[in-house]
Amino acid sequence: MTHASGAAMPRFFFHVTNGARELDREGTELPSFEAARAQAVMFGATVLQHQPDLVLNSGSWRVEVTDETGCLLFVIAMLAMSSPQAEAIH
Repeated sequence: MTHASGAAMPRFFFHVTNGARELDREGTELPSFEAARAQAVMFGATVLQHQPDLVLNSGSWRVEVTDETGCLLFVIAMLAMSSPQAEAIH
């Protein structure tokens, strides 16, 4: 795809870690860094909404977003922790 200017859109890769690392080998073309960051946040929200056990059972979930060269641009991470008081109740 291309921008309105005719330039090719950048491709972003969303690598997920939840115990094991799942590499995004295809990537997604998006118009900007900001769009990629928003996409990562929405992806995380969808995971929490539809598969909360992915975070609750492993204690963490993260998506690392890289550019086409493999450069890490940012990380969205979710962490589930129980307090010592909560552990004592269960």
